[in-house]
Amino acid sequence: MDNNHQITVTSPLLPDLDEFHQLLKEIWDSKWITNNGSFHQRLEKALAEYLKVPYVSLFTNGTLPLITALQALRITGEVITTPYSFVATTHSLWWNGIKPVFVDIDPATGNIDPEKIEAAITPKTTAIMPVHVYGKPCDTKRIQEIADKYGLKVIYDAAHAFGVEVNGESILNAGDMSTLSFHATKVYNTIEGGAMVMHDEKTKKRIDYLKNFGFAGETEVVAPGINSKVDEMRSAYGLLNLRQVDDAIEARHQVAVRYREALRDVDGITFFDDMPGVKHNYSYFPIFIDADKFGMTRDELYFKMRDNGVLGRRYFYPLISEFTTYRGLPSAAPDNLPNAHRMADTVICLPMHHALSDADVNKIIAQIKR
Repeated sequence: MDNNHQITVTSPLLPDLDEFHQLLKEIWDSKWITNNGSFHQRLEKALAEYLKVPYVSLFTNGTLPLITALQALRITGEVITTPYSFVATTHSLWWNGIKPVFVDIDPATGNIDPEKIEAAITPKTTAIMPVHVYGKPCDTKRIQEIADKYGLKVIYDAAHAFGVEVNGESILNAGDMSTLSFHATKVYNTIEGGAMVMHDEKTKKRIDYLKNFGFAGETEVVAPGINSKVDEMRSAYGLLNLRQVDDAIEARHQVAVRYREALRDVDGITFFDDMPGVKHNYSYFPIFIDADKFGMTRDELYFKMRDNGVLGRRYFYPLISEFTTYRGLPSAAPDNLPNAHRMADTVICLPMHHALSDADVNKIIAQIKR
């Protein structure tokens, strides 16, 4: 194998170029390239069916559905969320003039710890925004019980959770709304893209107005909307990727099996196992380094791997609560978030995608074991 070959942490799932060209020809012939064209409509229907959800609204990325969900549910004041996520989660609150309130995570999953939520609720709290971290389902039942008790809305950032199910039921059906990312780095991508999942037709209609400037007709604007529509090219690309995503997830699954077999007995390395009853999508494979037992810090291993052509990712590091915008918040204090800090300081996401070869996986494992 080429020693200069770099193994990237992710690789985009790409549709067959000839098939894509055929669909592009159809789009060119129709001259309908955006504004809810036929491919857009087909993709929304196909995704709703695939994901086992009642309604899907497509967006041009994964951040805009978060921002729009907060608008649609008229969320104000304070929202309880996790510091252990990608910054878009908290940025969506900030853009809506909402104060994020961070609570610590459960070290067994990386998800928001439901047992810490109630203590963070104040008279200004209007919602909870949990994240299915690495696609691992949150304790949706417990979170809903708390939300119902205090009259709060629940918006799930499900950016990582494409196709994830618990006992045959999509986790995207939890809460008031869930949002997805279809960014190039995700299990399923439309280059850039995203979606919102909602439970009823009335909400779907309202969201569709909001993502198209609020237009309900040629001359009628019913809400202060935004422009976050998806064009026909990316919709066609998404339809083709939907055909092959199951094979891509199974390829990822096999990589996860290899990692677990090889690393289970390595002192100082821990990782998540599959959760019972959960259909996982193997979007990420994080490992956690105990420097005392492993004999090397997380950063030492990360840079050693990088020097040897294996590009892991310290995901999520630093915590959102450590960024300049948020670190002045009382809830961002490190002593409020000990589990989140521990995870952020010890994590490396190993390369995980459908295109990894056996030789690639062997090299990655060898780098860690060496």
